[in-house]
Amino acid sequence: MTTPRFATIEIDAKKCTTPFDCKGCLEACPQSVFSVTAIKVEKGRETDPKEPGTYLLMTGHRDKCTGCNDCIEICPVDALTITWPPLNA
Repeated sequence: MTTPRFATIEIDAKKCTTPFDCKGCLEACPQSVFSVTAIKVEKGRETDPKEPGTYLLMTGHRDKCTGCNDCIEICPVDALTITWPPLNA
C-alpha cells in the first residue's frame, strides 16, 4: 500500500497580511485549496478586509493540491511555498 502524497503548503503570515482583500490565491486555485478566516472580530463592528492581521489565510484542503503553482505565480508578496514529499522508491 502506498502512502498518500500531500503537498506541504507554507504561508508566510508576515507577508500575507490582508488575504481577504487580496484574494489572489483564492481566485487562482482551481482546486479551492485555500480559505480565509477572520481572527480579529469585534462585536457590533464590521471586520475591515484591508486592515493587516484581521484575516488569516489557511490551507483547509491541501490534499486537493495538484501542484499547478497558480497560487505562487499570482501572489503579489511571494508568501506561498509548496513542497512535496519524495517519491517512494
